[in-house]
Amino acid sequence: MTEPRTVTLPTIDHGPVTLTCPAWCRGHADHRPDTHRSDILHIGPAVTLTFHGAEVVIACIVQAPCATIDTPGLGGRTPGISMDPPARTLTPVDVYSFAAALDGYADRIRDLADQLDAILAGGHQ
Repeated sequence: MTEPRTVTLPTIDHGPVTLTCPAWCRGHADHRPDTHRSDILHIGPAVTLTFHGAEVVIACIVQAPCATIDTPGLGGRTPGISMDPPARTLTPVDVYSFAAALDGYADRIRDLADQLDAILAGGHQ
């Protein structure tokens, strides 16, 4: 069995804070010492949709283990999926709804491609 992974991070308001990292946390290499304890964030690996070199959507699992509030959509002690856009922390149900919306959008832009193909072929003006 693997021992729990811990990290000690400097904070501006509570000094060094020791936390146990969840297995999905990618580490805290980008942690800044001027961070407040409540703003410490466990972040998982990113899943990114990139098209023509532009980042379209990025998502990752996040958790703020010392958050002072636990407001849906803003992150908190409960792990969620940070997604940008829409720049919110989502529940699994929200992510499934977002994926369904993407499926629907993909169908609509395929319809646009079909229309453009017909226009370019001289079928519609």
